[in-house]
Amino acid sequence: MIGLEYAVVIEKASDNYCAYVPDLPGCVATGKTREETWKLISEAIVFHLEGLKEDGLPIPAPESSAAMVRV
Repeated sequence: MIGLEYAVVIEKASDNYCAYVPDLPGCVATGKTREETWKLISEAIVFHLEGLKEDGLPIPAPESSAAMVRV
């Protein structure tokens, strides 16, 4: 699993931040700050991939990407 890079979306909610990974359905995290949310989603990705591996399920290839668009 070393070397895999997944796109992460972090969104501002009313009182916190939420993050999800488009290529890993169900892999989500929330935190009070953007930094905390980034740390928690990073840990969630590792946990999610370890669970898939333990269950003998395939590891989804990272296929999504994200970019900022200046307008």
